[in-house]
Amino acid sequence: MRQTWRWFGPKDLVSIDDVREAGAEGVVTALHHVPTGEVWTRDEIAKRKAEVARRRDGRTSGLVWDVVESIPVSEDIKTRSGNWRAHMEAWIGSLRNLAAEGVETVCYNFMPVLDWTRTDLAYEVATGATCMRFDLVDFAAFDLFILEREGAEADYDEAIRAAAKTRADAMDDDARMALGRNVVFGLPGAADNFTLPDVRARLRDYAGIGTADLRANLTAFLSIVAPVAEELGMRLCCHPDDPPFPLLGLPRIMSTEADYTKIMDAVPSSASGITLCTGSLGARPDNDLPGMIDRLGDRVHFLHLRNVARESGDVRGSFHEAEHLGGDTDMVAVIAAVLREERRRYEAGRPDASIPFRPDHGQDILDDKTRHAQPGYPAIGRLKGLAELRGVIAGLGHAKGA
Repeated sequence: MRQTWRWFGPKDLVSIDDVREAGAEGVVTALHHVPTGEVWTRDEIAKRKAEVARRRDGRTSGLVWDVVESIPVSEDIKTRSGNWRAHMEAWIGSLRNLAAEGVETVCYNFMPVLDWTRTDLAYEVATGATCMRFDLVDFAAFDLFILEREGAEADYDEAIRAAAKTRADAMDDDARMALGRNVVFGLPGAADNFTLPDVRARLRDYAGIGTADLRANLTAFLSIVAPVAEELGMRLCCHPDDPPFPLLGLPRIMSTEADYTKIMDAVPSSASGITLCTGSLGARPDNDLPGMIDRLGDRVHFLHLRNVARESGDVRGSFHEAEHLGGDTDMVAVIAAVLREERRRYEAGRPDASIPFRPDHGQDILDDKTRHAQPGYPAIGRLKGLAELRGVIAGLGHAKGA
């Protein structure tokens, strides 16, 4: 398992020097400053590679750009409307330029309008650490009484609607604004920063687009880009929905093993694969993560290893980010399944036998609270997570050797 670390570029408050000291071997990054729908040029890609490879004092870092996360898939592509053809050409152009610079693995997602969604970016747990949290009642309060989405009432039962109204009525204007900012925070480091009017307009773009339509659009997208990736020797890996259940009346198509199986079967190219995120998928109690790796592992090209503590047994419920070994996902069983898959790959002679992973998210602890890095991406919290994951990997390897 190859140890990587997400880095948001030169403006990231967790530096390349910090990444190197944490013990990571590779970097996961993107050209966040390039607007969605535009081509990533070779010059910009080469510049980012050089930034990854260099410490503050000019010495080599020993790090390389292992995984792209992400080339954004525009809403036009997802809805197959507007400038989708031009955006497809730009996406393919970015692939070709990345391949020319030696970057082979690209993570992307197909979530409508927003990427990951949380209601609290600094929720305090019992230890005093803070983390990101999704509270279903808070989200319903946002949806019903701040965004005021048409038809939202039908998405919540009477008890949730009543609790959401009580919650919303207790909020002053500042609290409402803070909740709205948290919900639309979206992808860290992205060029797009949505406002509530933006969200309302984007929701209208999906009027009439259901689950089958969105899945067909993803299949059509992959039918075009996967052959290009295969020709270039690249790997594409789709990130799951986060949270893995419908929000804002929008379809969700990458939330379960069945969802992934449908897409993998529809586009059987080995270049089209999976970013298996244990945090996103683990927010649903009906997802069997070790089993998913055993059954779909040959298409897993990238791993996000994090844990969440579910606050109910419902498929759609509240949860918060837990310590990497402390949530509801059995991380030891997950890593054991990954190591089994890697052994199969080594025996088959696959060049991608070592699967890159990163310690995804993390709780803010110690000096993280004064550094104020990207929400969910603290330095020390992720270092702690990486150390715990590294220990599990070493322990399982030792037990096998014994």
